[in-house]
Amino acid sequence: MSLLGRAFDQWRSFRNGLLASPRFQKFAVDFPLFRPISRQRSRQLFDLLAGFTYSQVLYCTVKLGLIEMLEGHPLPTSAIAARIGWPADRTERLLKAAISLKILERTSAGEVTLGIHGAALAGNPWIARFITHHSLLYADLADPIGVLSGTKKQNHLKDFWSYADQRNAADYTALMAASQEAVAAEILAAYDFSRHTHLIDIGGSNGTFLKAAAQRYPQLKLSLFDLPKVAEIARANLGNRFEIHGGSFLDDELPKGPDVATLIRIAHDHDDASVKTLLAAVARMLSPGGTLILAEPLSGLAATAPVADAYFGLYFAAMGQGRTRTPDEIGRMAKDAGFASIEVVATRNPVVSGMLRLTMP
Repeated sequence: MSLLGRAFDQWRSFRNGLLASPRFQKFAVDFPLFRPISRQRSRQLFDLLAGFTYSQVLYCTVKLGLIEMLEGHPLPTSAIAARIGWPADRTERLLKAAISLKILERTSAGEVTLGIHGAALAGNPWIARFITHHSLLYADLADPIGVLSGTKKQNHLKDFWSYADQRNAADYTALMAASQEAVAAEILAAYDFSRHTHLIDIGGSNGTFLKAAAQRYPQLKLSLFDLPKVAEIARANLGNRFEIHGGSFLDDELPKGPDVATLIRIAHDHDDASVKTLLAAVARMLSPGGTLILAEPLSGLAATAPVADAYFGLYFAAMGQGRTRTPDEIGRMAKDAGFASIEVVATRNPVVSGMLRLTMP
C-alpha cells in the first residue's frame, strides 16, 4: 500500500469518527461556519432514506400523463383532478410532491406547469418508457435483501428479460428501441466510423442504431445480428439496405466480413462466462486490426458510480443476470479473447453511455 493510500485511510478513519460523534454533530450544527456543511450532509442522508418515495412520485406523474397534459398548457389543480379522476385533495398532495422535486412548478397565477425535470422528460420521451417499466423493478424490490442475496428466485424483471425462450421479444425490443436513439447519438458523436467499411451491430435489437449510422455514413456496409425473433423485427423495420442475421452469439458463429463491430448495452446483461464467450466470438469474426466498440454504463467511474453501481447493480440483481464492469475488468476478458488493446473513449454524456474501443492485433 502506498504512503498516500495509508494517509487517506487514516484520514477516513478520523473523519468517520468525527461524523459518528454526537458531540461533534452538535458542534457542527451550532458553529456558523460548519452549519451549511452539516445541513447539506443531513439533506444528502435524508435523500438516501427518501429516494424510493421520490421515484414513486416520478412514476405517478408519468403514469398519469401529467407531463403530456401540462406541456405548454398550465392548468389549475381542479382541472388536473378532473382529468385524472382524483379528488382535489389527493391531487394536490401529488402535485405538491412533484413540485418539491422540480418535476412540476406553479406559475405566477397559481396554475401547475412543467418544472425543469418535467420539461427534460417532455424532450426525452424514451425516459418515460423506462419509468413506467420500473413498476416491475419496484415490485421485485419489495424484498431488496432477497434480490441482492439471490434468495428471491421469482422476479418480474427476470421473467420480462427472458432471452432464452424469446417469449417477450417484441416487448423488450420496443423498450430498448425507446432509448436507443439517445445512445446512438452518443456513440456516433464519440467515434468516427468513416475509417471502416463494414459495421455489424451485435444484439442490434430493431436496428435503431444502424438507422442512425446509415444516415451519418451512407457508404458504410451495415449488418445486424440478434436472436431470431428479434431479427425478424429488425428485418421488418430496416428493409433491404441492411444485412440481417438471426442467431445466438453464445452458440453460433458470427458472420465474417465486418471490420468493426458494436456491442451496445449487451455485455452488462450477461455473466462473466457469457461475456468471455461473446468477446471470443467477436474476436474470431474480426479480421486483423478490426475494432469492437462496446458501449454501456461503466463501473469504476466516480461521475457515474450511482448509475452504474447502485441503479444497475440492483436492476441486474432483480433481472437475475448481468453486472456493470470496470474498463479493466472488460480489458482483461478482452485480452484473453484475443484483443490487443483497449481504451476508454470519452462520450458527451457518460450517464447515457460509456464507451470502450477494443482492437485486434
